[in-house]
Amino acid sequence: MIYLDYNAGAPLRPEVAAHLARAFAETAGNPSSVHQVGRTARKRLDAAREAVARAFGAQSPREVIFTGSGSEAAALAIIGAYAARSDRQRTTVVTSAIEHPCVLGAVKQLEAQGAVVVRVPPGPDGRIDAEAMIAHLGPHVALCSLMWVNNETGVIQPVELVSRACVARGIVFHTDAVQAIGRLDATLREVPADLLTFSAHKLGGPAGVGALINRRQVDVAALVPGHQENGRRGGTQSTALAEGLVLALEASLAERAREVPRLTALRDTLERRVLEALPGSKVTGMAAPRVGTTSNLCFPGADGEGLLIALDLEGVCVSTGAACASGSLTPSHVLTAMGLTPAEAQASLRLSLGPGTTSAQLDEAVAALARLVPRVRDPG
Repeated sequence: MIYLDYNAGAPLRPEVAAHLARAFAETAGNPSSVHQVGRTARKRLDAAREAVARAFGAQSPREVIFTGSGSEAAALAIIGAYAARSDRQRTTVVTSAIEHPCVLGAVKQLEAQGAVVVRVPPGPDGRIDAEAMIAHLGPHVALCSLMWVNNETGVIQPVELVSRACVARGIVFHTDAVQAIGRLDATLREVPADLLTFSAHKLGGPAGVGALINRRQVDVAALVPGHQENGRRGGTQSTALAEGLVLALEASLAERAREVPRLTALRDTLERRVLEALPGSKVTGMAAPRVGTTSNLCFPGADGEGLLIALDLEGVCVSTGAACASGSLTPSHVLTAMGLTPAEAQASLRLSLGPGTTSAQLDEAVAALARLVPRVRDPG
């Protein structure tokens, strides 16, 4: 099996799997209980919270909110911050047209409640123009959300410029950092975000846990009521999952200096060989700065879904876009926002690399693409 869908979810790291097996075999304990087992669970949960705060440069562990996923974390950040805003005259939300579906869904919910939502389109290279977004940051804006790295193209967005403009204007800034961690210096030291969200399973951690870094001066209303997570996310926390998140996060950060150049070189070789083997193919977002783990390839005239299935039958796992939108017949909103036609968007595949990716695997993937793309092209 050749797995090239790390942006959808990375394989569980062996050390995380071993930890979870041990942790789930033990008496779990509720971190809110006052007895000895509960206090032990609380101590472990607090240690996990401190580790996340330290990794991101948060001012206090209390700024770390554990959630059930990156999508929940983003919804809590966006809907919660908008609901808790002190200035009710600020009713506008500014975001990009290429955000992950969880962010677009959250702002759509606010829009249904009366918020004015501005969705800034990208350039043809897939990058949001910072000045174009900043131009919308007027006195009525409550919140701005811009992803750090696009999940479909790997294009790096100008979060530093936009976040600093938001700080200067008193606007709450959120960034979805899911695809940036382990690929860039994605911490609050580089970007002064008020709200930063990420997910464990993109890093080789367990599915079912994510986190929101919530700066203390930004109020966030809970979506799930309860006393846990300092009143910002109700429900009994999973100490084991929080610890699994930390293990994956620390491993990703430790290997970044080695893995980023290795994977970037592999990605560049992959793209060069695909373009040579299949004339007319295109790399979407190639002109913009990208992380080295993502390649979005367009094969004009091909049936992208048919190609994905054919590759799967040969043991090559790729994606046609965001995993959260899989099964949809609608062309990728990211690619069409960049100017691709619906047919071009549906003729595109995303290949995403990770720690387990090897040169030999990519050789096999290129050979499979060279065989299969002509078979799934419309003869007309």
